[in-house]
Amino acid sequence: MDSTSGVASAPDPNSGEPGPSAGSSSASASLPQQQQLEGSSPPAPPSRYESQKRRDWNTFLQYLKNHKPPLTLARCSGAHVIEFLKYLDQFGKTKVHITGCPYFGHPNPPAPCSCPLKQAWGSLDALIGRLRAAYEENGGRPESNPFGARAVRIYLREVREGQAKARGIPYEKKKRKRSNVAVAAVNVSVEAAGGGSTSGGGGGSGDADSSAAAAAAATTTV
Repeated sequence: MDSTSGVASAPDPNSGEPGPSAGSSSASASLPQQQQLEGSSPPAPPSRYESQKRRDWNTFLQYLKNHKPPLTLARCSGAHVIEFLKYLDQFGKTKVHITGCPYFGHPNPPAPCSCPLKQAWGSLDALIGRLRAAYEENGGRPESNPFGARAVRIYLREVREGQAKARGIPYEKKKRKRSNVAVAAVNVSVEAAGGGSTSGGGGGSGDADSSAAAAAAATTTV
């Protein structure tokens, strides 16, 4: 028996048939790995809002754990949320003048005073918004969300009004700007109403009423 019968013979250089090259085999072997790496891009890092929301949620859970007696999330109510907000005042950096302070209602006091530092209303309002979203994202039901309780809304309103008087800085609601789409819709509706009223007949007033309703709907949905 020929000892070389089980071994693949090397290609004849004079036959014109190309033999396998080490470079082509290694390139073909690395191609699937390269495609796999290109297809599986790393996940995008969380946004600043998502990171802050996660930290706030963990802080609140830790507060419930350290509460005496300890509280579970299922037993948490709006009163406990208000208690948490008051607890955060010790870490505040906003000077809130008391009633007897000579700088009460002064937006720019000329000298320091011994009034306490508290959390600003805007910070508390944003915090409640993040915690309210985190509660539902972690399995909580919207109807039992303690961060959306009426007592919490009343407390935040009282904080806003009290700080506005104490600091002499009124908190005014920002007026929402109407988009160009709404303005265009109103203009078109007005033109349509004007055309219907001048065309005569009994259908003019009905067209004007429907156009006015459409314009009102367009402005209220923005």
